[in-house]
Formats: sequence, structure tokens, C-alpha cells
Amino acid sequence: MAWWLWRNWTVAAAFLVVMVVFLVSAGGANLTYDGRSLIIDGERKMLFSGSIHYPRSTPDMWPSLISKAKEGGIDVIETYVFWNLHEPQPGQYDFSGRRDIVAFMKQIQAQGLYACLRIGPYIEGEWTYGGFPFWLHDVPGIVFRSNNEPFKFYMQNFTTKIVKLMKSEGLYASQGGPIILSQIENEYQNVEKAFGENGPPYVQWAAEMAVGLQTGVPWCMCKQDDAPDPVINACNGLRCGETFQGPNSPNKPSIWTENWTSFYQVYGQNATIRSAEDIAYHVALFIARKNGTFINYYMYHGGTNFGRTAAEYMITSYYDQSPLDEYGLIRQPKYGHLKELHAAVKLCSETILSVFPSMQSLGEQQEAYVFNGDSGGCAAFLVNIDNRKSVEVQFQNSSYELPRQSISILPDCKTVAFNTAKVSTQFNTRTTIPAVKFDSAEKWEQFEEVIPQFDATSLRSDELLEHMNTTKDVSDYLWYISSIQQDSMEQQSTLSVKSLGHVLHTFVNGEHVGSSHGRFRDTSFTLESTFSLNKGTNNISLLSATVGLPDSGSFVERRALGVKSVIIQDSKETKDITNYSWGYQVGLLGEKLQIYSLEGSQSANWSSLGSSQPLTWYKSVFDAPKGDDPVALNLGSMGKGEAWVNGQSIGRYWVSFRTLAGIPSQTWYNVPRSFLQPGDNLLVLFEEETGNPLDITVDTISVTKPSLRKLV
Repeated sequence: MAWWLWRNWTVAAAFLVVMVVFLVSAGGANLTYDGRSLIIDGERKMLFSGSIHYPRSTPDMWPSLISKAKEGGIDVIETYVFWNLHEPQPGQYDFSGRRDIVAFMKQIQAQGLYACLRIGPYIEGEWTYGGFPFWLHDVPGIVFRSNNEPFKFYMQNFTTKIVKLMKSEGLYASQGGPIILSQIENEYQNVEKAFGENGPPYVQWAAEMAVGLQTGVPWCMCKQDDAPDPVINACNGLRCGETFQGPNSPNKPSIWTENWTSFYQVYGQNATIRSAEDIAYHVALFIARKNGTFINYYMYHGGTNFGRTAAEYMITSYYDQSPLDEYGLIRQPKYGHLKELHAAVKLCSETILSVFPSMQSLGEQQEAYVFNGDSGGCAAFLVNIDNRKSVEVQFQNSSYELPRQSISILPDCKTVAFNTAKVSTQFNTRTTIPAVKFDSAEKWEQFEEVIPQFDATSLRSDELLEHMNTTKDVSDYLWYISSIQQDSMEQQSTLSVKSLGHVLHTFVNGEHVGSSHGRFRDTSFTLESTFSLNKGTNNISLLSATVGLPDSGSFVERRALGVKSVIIQDSKETKDITNYSWGYQVGLLGEKLQIYSLEGSQSANWSSLGSSQPLTWYKSVFDAPKGDDPVALNLGSMGKGEAWVNGQSIGRYWVSFRTLAGIPSQTWYNVPRSFLQPGDNLLVLFEEETGNPLDITVDTISVTKPSLRKLV
């Protein structure tokens, strides 16, 4: 068969598959697609989508977040599905509280929007372990994200569970629900080569498995140029209008699943700011140059990595620079500028969707993309690629001034409705006002964590155990404890500990002698401490701490953290105690007692506030600030640890890990109103280092009236 005949037959067959797979039962929408767009009940759709992750906010926030997104011109709410939240143990499922994905989907539907469900179930997403439950690590013979039978069994199991749950609630558009698109896997092409011959078959299997679940709506794979038919290949990135190779079949639409509105932030680094103008430019370019008709903002609202859900070194605040900030407040001008962009595109969406554009050169770095619609309509996108200067161009006998690197949208090919570089929305600023102070020692109590000794340990090994495989992710903390005999009188020694990450605190005979840590993408480090050994038995206690688990890369199940080697050196000899007998304790005594909870805090032996020492728990109570403004805990006076309000973790804090400019990556930590009661709210902190709780405040968060002054 001639290659061109085979190709045309394949395309036709693929298109037929699409039409068959997405035919629906009575009462639901007819979901199809072609090379131009998704098609719902025979109508082509230009869709703007926004990512809002249900567990990164709270159920009482969902209605407002979705409503603000809708007001901003968003048509679709996109979310990942978080496997490790929903199946913490094999076959044990949890869909309560912030995990209630069904309630989230129904809220989207109630407000008249569509949904995109990115099941994965590997999601990355700066979420600990990429969304995998840690028990998956211990399945015999497993290799994550490869043509590996144990992995495929559990992946299919969970994917099927979610699809059946959505079907049982009638949430697919084919049933009358909001879900119009699903995703299987996530950016697999980034790691596919590492799996060799087990990569491509896995991609094919994942696609066939997903389509076989018969949801009645299309599936996509992001960053997977060879996504098998009928799965749609999608783009992720900052500039998909420039970088996307396009659909891998003429019968697939051009979709952008992640248009990054800023970037994730890690401890020790500054926030990455992306301007409203840059986002708008690349959205318009994707529509004009790549025929884009589905564009999702990642994130539209980032939210909060509550508890221990953040991936390694990720700060607790997530994509705070989104159009809706961490607290759900509107961030201007990003929100307003994109709203105007959406409105301008919608003015001519019928024309855009009816044809593919023709391109005309308007200069060396200027282009016009013209849509001459079937019904006589005309729309144009005038593009100035030059990022250095504005230019004047001639288009259809009229002159148009194009600012540098900008696109003007002409819904009627005459009048400019919007230019991506011209921001009419004014800037607003976010302010914090202290509402509660803890500036009196009488307001605090403390509990000092016990430094374990070797004789008290039950888990023993003659080698240094890997951190994650020992804790099974039930705690950030793992104690490595050994004892050595010293025959001579007290003398100065140096302790040298190599760690694969993330954080290490060292204690000799219960006394803190040093701390150190790695950093993002450079987790390993060596800690050297000078101390004195006593004559007789000496206890060496090393507290290794993770700051989230790795979330990306190939063979993530093979990653190792924790203590790698331990050497003690004095003036006479060097002792390598790496292979001594080591005792282990998973977690902290305070965690075991759950002293952060309402009940557990009452059983602990608290004492009056004293001098600041490493590994100290602090407790206080406070009344909720009046009003409805969001609430945050100002922890600028603390070091590193975790905070709880009424037993609910508001996340890890790490104020002492400064940026190059000498400021914390995050100072304020979100306390959702739903966590609070009117009075006597329990605040508990575990401080690993040293800090001053007397300077902690509970602040209210608000935005000022818009002004022309830019955010600092």
C-alpha cells in the first residue's frame, strides 16, 4: 500500500474511532473533536480553562474560587486527581473534606462551567512523590511509569476507581455532567527515553487502557508528541505558541494544558513573576499561529500545600502569583487583563472556529493572521514579534500601532478590541494587618522533644538505612542513633556526616552540636561539627528530616535520602562508624502523642516558656480575627518546622532558609477560615531550630483599591 494512501486511511480510521468512542447515551452531551476544536453537541468551542486543585483549598472556598474564575472569562476548571490522598493504603479510599472531588465537580457544574479531569495518576504537580502513595514503593518488582505489570495493575486499578466514581455520580458530559476532557499520564515524554524499550509500550498501553474505560469524553496526554490515537497530544509550557509542534494528527485539536501563570517556588529562591502582558501575548499567539482552541492557565488559583503534601523543598504557598492568589483574592492586573483578552477572543470565536487562518507578512517581524469565516465574518490577529520596539503596520488599507512584542485582536478585521501589551486594569496590592499578637510569655507553653538514646531503640541495623524506605512517609523525621565508647578523658572531636538530604540535626549526649541542609536539585551535603566526647559511653543521635518527597524524574522509586556515612575524628584517630550498630526511631515523640491535636495537647507535659532550644513544641490559643478577610500566620520570627491550628496542619514553614537577597521565601502561612472557631483556637508549632514565638502574629489579608503603582 502506498505510504500516502496508508496515511490517509489511518487518519480516516482514527477520526472514525473518535466519533464512535465519544457517542453518548440519551440525556448527555455529544462529545467529539476534529482538527479545529472540541465539539459539544455539534457546536465548536473556544475554551479558556483554569487550574484549581481541590485539596489545595477548602470546600468553603470552592464556590468563590469557581465564581471568580467564571467572572474572569474561564469556561473550564481543570484539576489533577491526587492518588496518595485518595488511597493512603491499598484498597482504602478517602474522599472526605478537601478530598471530596465529587463535591468539587458538582460545584463546577452548579456554576455552569465545564471540567477537565487530569487523572494521571502520576501528576508531578510539585506534590509529594508526584501523587504516588508511598505503599506503591513496596510492591515487589515494581518499576513506576514503565511497561511493568505490577505498576500497570495498580495504575489501572486507581484510574478505573476514579472513572467509576465519576460515572456513578453522572459527572461526565456524556452523562450530562461537567467533565469534557480527561488526561492520562503526565509529561511522560520527559522521561520516556530512560525506560528504553519499556517506554513506548507503556504509552500505548496507558492510552488504550484509558480509552477502554468508555467515559464518553476525549482523553489527552500532555507533552507526549506521539500520543496514540484517539488520545490528543497537548502542550505544557510558557510559550506554546512558539514551541508546540502541533497535533500529531490533522483530526486532533490544538490544546494547551498548562500555560504557566508564574512558576512554582522553592525554599531559598525568590518568586518568579510573569507579567499579564506576557501571558496574554502567548495565549493570543497560540490561537493565531497554532490554531489553539483550548488553553488552560496553570495555575488560575494555586492555593496551599497543607500538611506534608508539598514536594521536596517546595514552599507551602503554591503559585501565589496566579490570577487568584493563595487566599483566593483577585490579583490585578493579571486577572483583569486576561478577562479582557477572553472577552475579545469570544467576540470573534465563531469566526475563528469556522476556518483556519491565513498568514500575511506585515514586516520583518510582523505578521497578520486572518480568519475569513464561512458566514462572511472576518477576524485578525496582528502580531509584532519584535521585543525591542513598537512599529506601525499597514493592514487592509489602515494603519495600526503595535507595541513591542504584542498582538492586537481585531474581531471585525478593522477595530482593535484588545492589545496584549496595553494593560488597562490597574494594579492592586496585598496588605497584612496584625490582628492577634502572642507577645507575652504567659501566652505560650512549650514541650521539649526527647532526644532518643541507643538503648531505647527497638529497630536496629548494622548499616545506615535509607530514610524514605524506613519512615514509609508517615513522618518527615528519622532518628539515627548509635553509641561509642571513649576510654580517655574528655577531648575535642569532629563529627562528619554525609547526607543525601534534605536536613540534618546532630546531637551528642543530648546536646545539639550542628545542623545543615541541602537545597533544591542539590540535596546532598556534608555536616561537620566539633564537640567533646566523655569518657565511657557516648550517644550519637542524628535527626534526618525530609522536606517533601521527590516528585519528578525517572525511577523516582529508586531515589535515596538520609544519612550516608558517619566519621568521628580526634587528634589520635579516625573512627568510621558508618557500619556500627545503629538504632532507629521513626518520627517524634510529639507526633506520637499527637500534641498538635485538641485531645493530644491536653495529655502532654507542657511547661512555661523558656529559652529557645532546637526541637521544641510551642502551644498557645487565640480568638479568630473579626470579619471575613483571609487569615495568615506571620512566622517571620521562627526557623523551620510545622504549624497546626485546631489539629489541622497549615503546612511546613522554613523561614530561616533565606534567598540570596537575605529574605525568607515565605513568611505568611495561610489559615483557612474553615479551620477556625470564634474563640480558643489551638495553635501548635514544632520548631526544629530556634525561634522567637513572641513575635508571631495572626494577620488578616486584604487587597487595596487598584492603583497605577506596580507590585513590588
